[in-house]
Amino acid sequence: MTVLIIATMLLVLFWTLEYRRHTRNVLAIPIRIHVNGTRGKSSVTRLIAAGLRAGGKKTVAKITGTLPRVVLPDGREAAIIRLMGANIIEQKYIFRHAVTHKPDAIVIECMAVNPVFQWITERKFIRSTIGVITNSRPDHLDLMGSTVQSVTMCLSNTIPPNGVCYTAEHDHFSILENRARKFNCRIHRVRPEAEMISYPDGKRVQKPGHITVTQEDLDAFNYIEHKENVQLALAVCAEVGIPRDIALKGMQKANPDPGALKKYRIVDGNKTIHFYNIFAANDPQSTVGIINMITGHLQNVEKIIIINSRADRLFRSHQLVDAVKPLDYSYILLTGEIPEKVETYALHNGIPREKLFALGEPLTEVIYQKVLSLTETEAHVMGIGNMAGRIKYGAQIVAHFKHKMNVNHKRSHK
Repeated sequence: MTVLIIATMLLVLFWTLEYRRHTRNVLAIPIRIHVNGTRGKSSVTRLIAAGLRAGGKKTVAKITGTLPRVVLPDGREAAIIRLMGANIIEQKYIFRHAVTHKPDAIVIECMAVNPVFQWITERKFIRSTIGVITNSRPDHLDLMGSTVQSVTMCLSNTIPPNGVCYTAEHDHFSILENRARKFNCRIHRVRPEAEMISYPDGKRVQKPGHITVTQEDLDAFNYIEHKENVQLALAVCAEVGIPRDIALKGMQKANPDPGALKKYRIVDGNKTIHFYNIFAANDPQSTVGIINMITGHLQNVEKIIIINSRADRLFRSHQLVDAVKPLDYSYILLTGEIPEKVETYALHNGIPREKLFALGEPLTEVIYQKVLSLTETEAHVMGIGNMAGRIKYGAQIVAHFKHKMNVNHKRSHK
């Protein structure tokens, strides 16, 4: 019994000292930015870090998204190796490493989904000076509640007390605003389009919060970036004192997330294939929005959707089947760990059998050849679902289509 008491006391003492050490590490970094939200967290984290670096702020960033990474002050990236899976205690070690660089700022993507863990991550591990909530959409409903309102309440757990928060969420901004008021936090909504206030004397003034981003600005990125992500990142950089033009140029030169929306064009004989990497879209609403943006205006071409599944996220695959069912598509290919289960659900919910192919995890060349056989002259292929999984099969699919594009490019220049 005495040994047990002594061991308990030593354990309590150890964790007390560890927490004090972590607190010193946190407070040693004056600018701490915590990025949360349903979609776009990884991209916004990278954009903010790039803008701060361009503005002369020594910055460390940590991305949880498609492939966990630490972005160092010089822009180089280091992989995060997880032996036991993701755990919020990881944030403690990120700060321990970050302080060795003596940074001015740290930008961290929220890695917690459970609302309790989100609160702990913010209040105990990060203690941010600037909070970011990209948006609030129906996702992880099994953990965050059955409505978008409950998801918004969960995301509000990372609003920094006595700090400042930026968000591009519009539909449920009032929930975030009320929560921010309770936390004594200034919250700013970044508006996608300029809104004007009209006064009785005829004077019109632009509402605060709009950040102008033109199509020309977006075209300067080497991948397809969303306007709201750039606007949100520019607003945060402005809060820190970085001029817009300097921050934007830094963002345009930065490496995108591996799951960023990219297009790969392949010409194979008399057939043309356009492959889009949409695996990083975190929720069905975002996924459908991107698909409509890419192919909604197209006619007389094949539209092929690849849904990649994970064994531990069957519910997500069901959501995606429900989301794409009303869309204009030619075929759906089911890849990943549980294609048979997804196929059963899809057939039961009205997806025509002649449009559905359960392929599983064959060599990625098999996926490519299947797409090629389904293409008459031109096909637009959209990879959605889970990028990672047991063998990161989504990432392998993307890599294969990218390789095909590169091989095609080399042949055409010989």
